[in-house]
Amino acid sequence: MRKRKTGNLLTEVELEFMNELWALGEGSVRDVLDRLPPERNLAYTSGATILRILDEKGFVQSRKDGKTLIYRPLLEKDTYQARSLQNLSRTLFDDIPASLVARLVDDAGLTEADLEEIRALVERRLQNDSG
Repeated sequence: MRKRKTGNLLTEVELEFMNELWALGEGSVRDVLDRLPPERNLAYTSGATILRILDEKGFVQSRKDGKTLIYRPLLEKDTYQARSLQNLSRTLFDDIPASLVARLVDDAGLTEADLEEIRALVERRLQNDSG
């Protein structure tokens, strides 16, 4: 059995593959490659290598189905999103979440509807924490 590497965050290409696996639920190398945009034009061996690395890092688990390896995510997408945002807040925003949110609100070109939705989310969270 291979030793699992430890890795908290995904590279860009690993995240691309994980997004496809999260959408599929589980799938083979071919299943994932078929979901990528045609211009990606990745070789089968490249896809297999990326999924093997994700397996070694503990993000996916594989099982044999005949001669084919089937991969499934071991980490939920929302869990990874939370981990990534916490890391971003800690490393780029001096562990001050309000700075991260301020940057998003100030620079993202959000519409008034987006801002109202954010306000509603914050108000709902505040009510849940106090009630």
